[in-house]
Amino acid sequence: MSSSAVPSGSVPADMIRGAPPTFVPRLLTAVATRGRRLIGLAVLLVAWQVGASRGLLGTATPPPTQVLEAGAELIRSGELPVHLLASLERVAKGLSLGLTVGLVLGLAAGLFRIAEDIIDAPLQALRMLPHLALVPVFIIWFGIGETAKVALITIGPIFPLYINVFHGIRSVDERIVESARSCGVRGLALIRKVILPGALPQILVGLRQSLGIGWLSLVVAEMTATTSGIGFLVTDAKEFLRTDVVFVVLVVYALLGLTTDLAVRAIERRALAWRRGLVAR
Repeated sequence: MSSSAVPSGSVPADMIRGAPPTFVPRLLTAVATRGRRLIGLAVLLVAWQVGASRGLLGTATPPPTQVLEAGAELIRSGELPVHLLASLERVAKGLSLGLTVGLVLGLAAGLFRIAEDIIDAPLQALRMLPHLALVPVFIIWFGIGETAKVALITIGPIFPLYINVFHGIRSVDERIVESARSCGVRGLALIRKVILPGALPQILVGLRQSLGIGWLSLVVAEMTATTSGIGFLVTDAKEFLRTDVVFVVLVVYALLGLTTDLAVRAIERRALAWRRGLVAR
């Protein structure tokens, strides 16, 4: 054997067999997984195109190709970016406030019995009110300006996040908590290292639900006495019978909601990498 030969033990088995490096099949698997998730959207678009082209969805329903052309026109004119930025600013303010309030209240009620006694009953009562029906009340309280719109976006996400944080904390196994205490883990360290990681799956579910309600609240808020935002585009397009523009805005809303949901799912995969749950086959 020549001196340049490499011992077989120092070479990966797939290189010895002439197989491609392991990152190649991993890449192909990742691409295939992402592709499968696009199948449903592709089927929906094809059904929309066929149904609209044949008049099955009503004569006023534009096909996706016409909606795409209308969207490109709005982008070229600069109208869609301007209104989109206004909507993103509103939803950012509302969600930041609503998620913070829901998280703080959920943590307080979940960790402390006295906080639960004070907080839970009022929140459960308020949760039963359809918050989208509070538009007239908010207009009375805050007027028709930005404050009423941000308040409407704020109030909706509070309740699903509060409930999921509260039940996530209360669902942590008491035996695990007692074991940590017996090892000297107490106070903030107990909350940070044991309780919050145990409640995190439920908290992330609540976050996904809250984000969806936030976008729904934005739709209603921007259709009430506003001159900016993508909701205003719907109102304006309705006046001029531009159903293609209406569908452009609906698609934008759907993409925004899907983007935030995918972002939370990405956080979930990274933050909950330790969890071994059921894997669908």
